[in-house]
Amino acid sequence: MGQSMDRIEVLGANDDFYTAMRRGDVAEMERLWARRREVTCTHPNWSMLVGRKAVMDSWRLILTQAPPPQIWPADADVVVTGTTAMVICIERLGGNELMASNTYVLEDHAWRIMNHQAAAMPAARAN
Repeated sequence: MGQSMDRIEVLGANDDFYTAMRRGDVAEMERLWARRREVTCTHPNWSMLVGRKAVMDSWRLILTQAPPPQIWPADADVVVTGTTAMVICIERLGGNELMASNTYVLEDHAWRIMNHQAAAMPAARAN
């Protein structure tokens, strides 16, 4: 598989990740995360979560809120290195923007997320 096809597939997996969030789809979120690699997640203003159980418990909590977060990725860019890829993007949630990085690993012929980290955008610097 070529680098450009990998990029397209990783960006598709990234879109699936945000679609699962907007739909509040816990089962899809479970499917999207890696099973054979250690997974980690840092939600804004949360402590770092390590391990599949902690990460999936956090998504169950977030996704079962009514309504689920209406979050949209923007300006996504991806770097693929072998069987690992990283997407950086802006997350748009209401009137707020967060910066995010999502790391993917190729597992069972599919790109699965192994790390999600989102944080507030830095304040604009004065010139």
